Amino acid sequence: MAFRKLSGLLLTAFISMTVCADELQINPDYPEHYTVVRGDTLWDISGKFLHHPSYWPQLWSYNSQIRNPDLIYPGDTIHFAMVDGRPQISLTRGENFVDSSQPAGDLNIQSTCVLHEDDAKRGRASFPVDADGKVTPCIRESDLNQAIKLIPNSKISQYLTRLRVVGAGELGAAPYVVDVAGEHLVAGGGDKVYVRSILNTHNSTYTIYRPGQVYKNPDTGDILGYEAQYIADAILKKVGDPATLTVPKSASEVRFGDRLLPNLEADVVLNYFPRPPKTKIVATILSVVDGVNQVGLYNTVSLDKGSKDGLQVGHELDIYKRGALVVDKLSPVKNELVKLPDEEAGMLMVYRTFDRVSYALVMRATLPIHVSDKAQTP
Repeated sequence: MAFRKLSGLLLTAFISMTVCADELQINPDYPEHYTVVRGDTLWDISGKFLHHPSYWPQLWSYNSQIRNPDLIYPGDTIHFAMVDGRPQISLTRGENFVDSSQPAGDLNIQSTCVLHEDDAKRGRASFPVDADGKVTPCIRESDLNQAIKLIPNSKISQYLTRLRVVGAGELGAAPYVVDVAGEHLVAGGGDKVYVRSILNTHNSTYTIYRPGQVYKNPDTGDILGYEAQYIADAILKKVGDPATLTVPKSASEVRFGDRLLPNLEADVVLNYFPRPPKTKIVATILSVVDGVNQVGLYNTVSLDKGSKDGLQVGHELDIYKRGALVVDKLSPVKNELVKLPDEEAGMLMVYRTFDRVSYALVMRATLPIHVSDKAQTP
């Protein structure tokens, strides 16, 4: 129930943003009816009706007669229409829908003890007892259907990267792999490695990195940060100099000299809540991960803006393809160059931020996208 309350609060906050109806760009190919299936996300569903899926709460806000618009379940059917130029939406609950937000008593269940499946996670330790001091039986309450989330991590995790941006000298000062157990030259998943100078147990989980590119501001040349390429996960087994660690999972071979940094708490994101930034942000695509220049759907790109510029996890930005320079052959000015207008080419969602650099996933691509193209607040 805690997640339901949290998701409700977050979506209510989104609804509170004042967006006029004419700012809702409707998908011209919207369906009149759509039945939600298991595995859908709110992002998938809203993209069927809206050009910017994150404005889904605003669409619901025009239809206040709908109860709990933030809770949509598999089997529900969404009805969409344009009436007098305004979007109208309604919801028909599926035949197996049960409103699990009701208390147990409303469901005609008689019990003095109701145990929800998340109670143990929340630390519940008190239960009613009978006259003999024995714990009385409890009714186990479970949600028959899980409400559709915006974008669960599991839906896009295969496309996300675990790159990190570090400061000057940060990676060079970190503990490093000095040898691999078993007389191997390189290590992979399931192997053991020895690492210099891990002398305490303040951190038990680490990530192994290798130096990557230097991120620079495309206009000024100022250094924004240094890329740390993700190599593998590592678990501390024994402190020392060298310390002993195991490698449960790796993206590539672990080599001598690879560096270790403690895991970031920010690495754990269960669900993403896309929304536009509240301020105007214009970023430049610096690079595409595992690519050269051209960017495609579900590629990760690096941006020259970070948390200090106002970017947050979940922020969505429209991508604009830079207008080309062409020669006006009819101009009286010989070889006069004319810059064509920038064109909207897609949309991305920020999923990892650092001070001056962010990583984002391309969620929509309608035109070819390249390094140096712009991404800005919708």
